[in-house]
Amino acid sequence: MADKTNDLLQGALDLLVLRSLYTEKRHGWGILKRIQQSSNDELIIHQGSLYPALYRLERQGFIKSDFGLSENNRKAKYYSLTRKGKRKLEREIEKWNRFSTAIVSVLQNA
Repeated sequence: MADKTNDLLQGALDLLVLRSLYTEKRHGWGILKRIQQSSNDELIIHQGSLYPALYRLERQGFIKSDFGLSENNRKAKYYSLTRKGKRKLEREIEKWNRFSTAIVSVLQNA
C-alpha cells in the first residue's frame, strides 16, 4: 500500500509543479509560493520534496532549466515546461479529473 500512496503523492506533486509552470517560468521558491497561493494556503510543499521532483521532471524531459536573476537580483535556476511537459500536463489533468471524480463518487455513495 505504501508504494501506491507514494506514487499518488509523487504524481500529485508532479502535476502541481507542471501546472505551476504552465504560464511562466519560475524558480524553485516561486513554484512553492505559486502552489501555496493557488491552493489558498491548503497545500504547502517543502523544498525537500520539491527539488527531487524538479530534478526528476527535468531528467524525464518534461521541464528544462536555465539561470537568470531573481526579483532580488540573485542568480537563480528557473524552470519552464517543454512541449513534452505540456502534453504530459494535459494527460495528467485528464487522469486526475477522472480519479477525483471516482473518489467523490465513492465518498457520496458508500
